[in-house]
Amino acid sequence: MSQPRLTIPALLEYSAREFGDQTYLATPTDRLTYREAEQRSADLARWLLAQGVGKGTRVGLFFPNGAEWVTWWLAVSRVGAVAVPLSTLYAPAEIAKVLRLADIGLLIAPSEVLTIDVAERLEAALPELAGQQTDRLVLTAAPYLRRIVVTQSSGRRWATPHDAAAPVVPADILAAVQQEVSPADLAVMVHTSGSTADPKGVLHTHGTLVRQTSTWPDAIRAVTGSGAHARILCAMPFFWIGGLLATTGALHEPVTLLVIPRLDAETALDLVEREQATGIVGWPAFTQRLREHPTFPDRDLSSAPMLREGPLDIAMTDVPDGFPVHRTMSETAGGFAYTQMRIVDDDQNPVPAGTVGELLVRGIGVMVGYNKRERSETFDDDGWYHTGDRVYRSDGDPRLFYVGRTSDLIKAAGANVSPLEVESVIEQFPDVSQCIVVGIDDAVRGEEVCAVVVPAGSQIDMQSLATRTRDQLSAYKVPTRWVLATSEQIPILASGKLNRKALRTLVMDGTLSQESLRDDAAQVGRHVRGPHR
Repeated sequence: MSQPRLTIPALLEYSAREFGDQTYLATPTDRLTYREAEQRSADLARWLLAQGVGKGTRVGLFFPNGAEWVTWWLAVSRVGAVAVPLSTLYAPAEIAKVLRLADIGLLIAPSEVLTIDVAERLEAALPELAGQQTDRLVLTAAPYLRRIVVTQSSGRRWATPHDAAAPVVPADILAAVQQEVSPADLAVMVHTSGSTADPKGVLHTHGTLVRQTSTWPDAIRAVTGSGAHARILCAMPFFWIGGLLATTGALHEPVTLLVIPRLDAETALDLVEREQATGIVGWPAFTQRLREHPTFPDRDLSSAPMLREGPLDIAMTDVPDGFPVHRTMSETAGGFAYTQMRIVDDDQNPVPAGTVGELLVRGIGVMVGYNKRERSETFDDDGWYHTGDRVYRSDGDPRLFYVGRTSDLIKAAGANVSPLEVESVIEQFPDVSQCIVVGIDDAVRGEEVCAVVVPAGSQIDMQSLATRTRDQLSAYKVPTRWVLATSEQIPILASGKLNRKALRTLVMDGTLSQESLRDDAAQVGRHVRGPHR
């Protein structure tokens, strides 16, 4: 089997040729084989070329997870344009900001996204739209934006309808265009939140995106226990790196992606049963919601034992010390396979195996850079990107284990405490369904370690829980404040990711019931087996 060039169009051609009749994507209402994805995206790509879209054009995609997102993304990639996925969670002001920051020239969207009227949302984002008399746009708030394509009728003068019957370029022109798309060309800009007020646009080339997703099928089969015919419930948004990793990774080898437009537990369970899913990729909070759904005990989940018996977080599969495997990041396109890595101390000296330090990355597996930032603002003089992630490696194990962000560490009486380490100890107890650890301001200790616990049953003995935790952790890591909560009370972002900041606020303002268990016994303890600090 000949391997494709390192571009999205070449990878798509390869998948359509080698396993074209297998299912690439299944939703509650749609199905898409690899060959159909190639054919549908070819029609859209030929239309885009006829509209003047080409190499380097920045094209915004505002779609929920589904077949439309995939086919338009593939079409944009095939003509050498830069795909800029927009979060469907964006408020109007955030849409306007990204349209401007990303220099988007063409935006493509359906008339509705979930319950959102797209035309109304865009007019709220860009008030100038309402005064536009033609679909050739001139907007000071988004000076590069020339057209907004709406895939169904919107009734707005400023909208360009997508007419499937409109003239398209010949197929041989698309074939010639695809030959000019190189691994060095920019393929995607993924926006991620950071320490600045504006989201950061992470830029990746075709070569990096194809390389870094090449190991995804093997990795996903390993962590989910899937066999040759993997069918994975992808509960990650396509507009962020986790979803993009799945949609691109599944082009390398046949892996069926099961997707839902919104994170609804009942819809997901219906799809899992219907398609006999073999695993799930998503945030632990959503897996918890699946397990708590009233129909869960009666579902036929025999094809995916991990849903019943596996850890909430697949990154906790077969870990030695209670720390999750690093999920990777937007800046490395979701993988580490083609990335040089160093783990360094505060003086930038490499640390030995088993010692926690900051992760530095560079090489062909790393982003080109951040949109509108010079290289010197992003990489050091030797080309290293300083991630801010605290990790370690064990002898003989190639995996990276994630201790947390420097900013996530709790500073309790002058000592750093990793929330993940404390959570991993408490969640092993059978009477605990979920645990989240946060730092709470304390006048004496600086910060107090607080554990928010979702019990596995109707009752839990918090004093006993504290005692058992004290048996496995050093005294300074043992929570001195304990909070009881239900899973419904745990704040979750619309993406399904835990909202630690909001949870901390609920604890501090007294919304959640709590008790202090700081006593003399809390001052003694022993070290849990794990990495050196």
